[in-house]
Amino acid sequence: MRRVVSSLVCSLFFTALIAASAAQSPGTSPQSKPAAPSNGPSDPKARKTYDEAIKLLQEHHAVFALDGFRKADKQDGGHCIFCEFQAYKVAFEIGDFKAAREQAEAMFAHVTSPGDKAQAQFFLGQACIAMGRRDKHDEPIEAAEAAFSAALQLRPGNKDYLYADGTALAYLKRDDAARQRFQEFLKSAGRDDVDYARAQRFVQRPELARAKVAPNFRLTTLDGRALTLESLSGNVVLIDFWATWCGPCREALPHIRQIARKFDGQPLVVLSISLDSDEAKWKDFVAKNGMTWMQYRDGGFGGGISKEFGVTVIPATFTIDADGVLEDQHVGDADIEGKLKKLIARAAEMANSKPSAAVGKPATSDKSLSTPD
Repeated sequence: MRRVVSSLVCSLFFTALIAASAAQSPGTSPQSKPAAPSNGPSDPKARKTYDEAIKLLQEHHAVFALDGFRKADKQDGGHCIFCEFQAYKVAFEIGDFKAAREQAEAMFAHVTSPGDKAQAQFFLGQACIAMGRRDKHDEPIEAAEAAFSAALQLRPGNKDYLYADGTALAYLKRDDAARQRFQEFLKSAGRDDVDYARAQRFVQRPELARAKVAPNFRLTTLDGRALTLESLSGNVVLIDFWATWCGPCREALPHIRQIARKFDGQPLVVLSISLDSDEAKWKDFVAKNGMTWMQYRDGGFGGGISKEFGVTVIPATFTIDADGVLEDQHVGDADIEGKLKKLIARAAEMANSKPSAAVGKPATSDKSLSTPD
């Protein structure tokens, strides 16, 4: 959902929605006063329901919050765009893509400016393509492509719409059209865009866009290395989500350390992503336990990368092949060395067939996310 979030700033209306949402999202302190009526329904009864839904969201009761936002919209006459946006966002995050699709359609019916119409179409497309991917059905993906195309008619050249439409076209195996969309994206996006390098690969190999490609991200490791997942292309990547307060994670640490040492110098990158909120405690633990491979702190289950990978339990490991395709996901201290050996051997073969490819030393990117405060 990263490109969904990043594209919101393109619309003044939805920017206002995000500002209201950020002040009321889970993990923030409850507001001493309810948000102004302009940030929600105007009907007093609907406003009360809306505020209750916000509270449920803060308490991590997303399903009940979704019901509350939909109820508030109905109480407000079925035209509360803020209710619909909140409902869309919650539905998408919990994987209720049918509900997200309905809310996007409602938003499209109620907004008026071309920019907002385009953004609502983009939301609709994201819900549809997520549904099609999960259910392995073409109809939602065809609907997604139609929605992205409609968004581009209203706002030609928007990089997020171009990337999304390219992905939908690739899923529909319309590879020439997908390649063209990714080429248009490259013309619109800057080289520092997190998906620029990935789009370059999709131009060459559109079939990768319909593979189960791992979510891309940008971060700066504890030792100051700036990277994206895409910059690790050509390497097998093992991502380990953990925390100092997690007993099973501490028990699994020797195994992760063993893997990092055993495959040192081979096309494998081990990246441990901590869910610790206490930066000092995390740094101290890493130093005392000789965790010399790449380390990053995401700050909790609500961290950007943790959410992208859908992490709800730790320890959790993800194995990603040299093409960036997500191969395996494990909860707990699983025996993954056999799988890694096969993937590393394949990565080495790929590197040998392309002598210019860098193996084992990830490239760095120009911009990075700082470690959470």
